[in-house]
Amino acid sequence: MTIKFTPILLKGIQIYAEGQWIKNGYIKIKDQKIVELGPIEDLTFEEEWEALNIPTSYKAVPGFIDVHIHGANGADTMDATQEALDTMTLALPGEGTTSFLATTMTQEENKIEEALLNAGRFIKKDQSPGKAEILGIHLEGPFVNKKKAGAQPIQHIVNPNLKLFKKWEDLASQSIKLVTLAPELPDGLELVRYLKSKGIIASIGHSDATFEDVIQAIDAGANHVTHLYNQMRGLHHREPGVVGAAFLREELKAELIVDGVHVHPEMVKLAYKQKGKKGIILITDAMRAKCLKNGHYDLGGQDVIVQDGRATLRDGTLAGSILRLGQGVKNIVAFTGCKLEEAVEMAAVNPAKQLKVFDRKGSISKGKDADIVILDENLDVYLTICRGKVAYIKGGRTK
Repeated sequence: MTIKFTPILLKGIQIYAEGQWIKNGYIKIKDQKIVELGPIEDLTFEEEWEALNIPTSYKAVPGFIDVHIHGANGADTMDATQEALDTMTLALPGEGTTSFLATTMTQEENKIEEALLNAGRFIKKDQSPGKAEILGIHLEGPFVNKKKAGAQPIQHIVNPNLKLFKKWEDLASQSIKLVTLAPELPDGLELVRYLKSKGIIASIGHSDATFEDVIQAIDAGANHVTHLYNQMRGLHHREPGVVGAAFLREELKAELIVDGVHVHPEMVKLAYKQKGKKGIILITDAMRAKCLKNGHYDLGGQDVIVQDGRATLRDGTLAGSILRLGQGVKNIVAFTGCKLEEAVEMAAVNPAKQLKVFDRKGSISKGKDADIVILDENLDVYLTICRGKVAYIKGGRTK
């Protein structure tokens, strides 16, 4: 059943609409969809629409899609509760995120299974407009390399296991859309081939794969790299590693955490020069401390210390981020000098295409879901609309 809301009119603003800017345009939103858009001179029949009062200097861009996020505002996917996922869906529009993949992490089998069961159920039954939409599950671990564990609890890491994964698929109600694994491990390529056959993204991450290992994984169906640079075999002049393969092979879309902590700004610039606007997907890899104060938090049963923009385990290992995706968009513009529309490609278009939902997400176009973010002159998020309903407005006013 379609839930009906008051039709919304955005007018007199700059709109980034599928590769072009409309300098002074309008968007009509009805029944969760974009039903009309264009230059302001084409606007007719305003009476039935609720016009939102937005400064003409502000910009409308498609809602951001975070394919790698563990938690926010005190909640985590691994909490395995409806309340945790609901908390995330309510918090994320504040940073311009209108949809995401609920991301798990390496843990005991039963804990992963509880999280998968909960997320699968939530995706099927508990979604509603006015909140960020969970498009599926990102299974990060436990099929990763212990040499590149990072904050993945090493004692729960196991080799790729197709039988176990099939069981998890069923538990998750077929909602797993992306799997991070180390393809160089025993049976890694077998799992990659299976993922490819099911239309699930196979992502190389937490991996000590050589360049040749990665090429074999690409041939088997891998087309994604989890948080480029972090916890993978790096670039070396005698062994290009995972990073070298990501730079050289266009088949691989590369996630990037642009918080200035996980990756040096100059290395962000290098990745942008190598992969371009079509090869990078901006992510947060955020954990539950996002939106909260400095302090101690839990990540997969481990104590995480959050201090001044960094989240680390007690030994100093980075443990996810507290980055907001809207800030990541601002940062990549600042670090690389790219245009805003290129940053939008990396935060909305590319993830939508990678997840095969570009027919309804990822751009401002007639007939697509009304997932829209309004940015102010400083590129800060002013207002977010999730499937036709205002989900966030700076200052809390909607009139």
